[in-house]
Amino acid sequence: MWKMAEEIIKAESLTKIFNKTLTAVDHVDFNVKDGEIFGFLGPNGAGKTTTINMLITVLKPTGGRASVLGFDIARQSNEVRRVIGVVPQEYTADEDLTGYENIMLCADLYGIPRDISRKRADELLELVELSDFKDKKVETYSGGMRRRLELACGLVNRPKVLFLDEPTLGLDVQTRAATWDYIRRLKVEYGMTIFMTTHYLEEADALCDRIAIIDRGKIVVTGTPGELKDSLGGDIIKIGTRENEDLSDLIRGVEHVKEVKREGGEYRIKAESGEMTAPLIIEALRKRGCTVTKLSLTEPTLNEVYLEYTGRAMRDEEESKESFISQRMTLRRARGR
Repeated sequence: MWKMAEEIIKAESLTKIFNKTLTAVDHVDFNVKDGEIFGFLGPNGAGKTTTINMLITVLKPTGGRASVLGFDIARQSNEVRRVIGVVPQEYTADEDLTGYENIMLCADLYGIPRDISRKRADELLELVELSDFKDKKVETYSGGMRRRLELACGLVNRPKVLFLDEPTLGLDVQTRAATWDYIRRLKVEYGMTIFMTTHYLEEADALCDRIAIIDRGKIVVTGTPGELKDSLGGDIIKIGTRENEDLSDLIRGVEHVKEVKREGGEYRIKAESGEMTAPLIIEALRKRGCTVTKLSLTEPTLNEVYLEYTGRAMRDEEESKESFISQRMTLRRARGR
């Protein structure tokens, strides 16, 4: 067994290749500390769910290794499963059973004695505010209620580590915010370590203590939300001009400008103080006889971080066919009730 220290999850060169041709996860290294919410941020098809499936022992790694609470995911899969909880991306609750019956079924699968599981079921239903609906069939639940029930089922074995795969996919803004509150409570009140995947930038920013940005199976950067934003080195100014000539050198010569990238007919400028530097850039362009057609100033965001490290905005990523179908099914079920 690996020495755990405060590393609850540890991965070294973890790799998954499908059919000997498709590399879904490519030699990733990361660790998750005791009591933190650790997020995998990336678009659909980036390798997030594949990574979770290896960590929860559903998939066997092609290469590398990983441990959860000191148990090797390949050699000690049973031990891993006993100490973790999982809330998958897809809804798994049996629609013909009540909420209470679903939780009891999960408890039976873990071999929890009935006198204990009955008490836990009531406690969990109260935690996710479903006590009033415990005896109603899941087919009558809304998307938000289903997600909360999935969370309760994932907690029935009192896991030390909880895995959440896209926990708010398909939920409306209000229900998503409520789910965030439940997740925060698990960390604060129960000291739980949480590994979650998401492609929602604001979700990662609001919830995660640390974030690993994953792109095409590779981790490109890891840090706290603040560290990742600070790594950009300043505010982001975007300027569009009517002129076709490349004005990068002119803009680069303006005081406080740190970096200039030309993207089509626009310029993405990194500056120490955007409010101070933007007027200086406009004045330099005016003296050159140029016409500014667009100007925006933003403080660093996770979308800017993703763009900086991958060369693409999150919204520009294309989903794999499998990911698209999976997400569409989840959205349909979430909105259909």
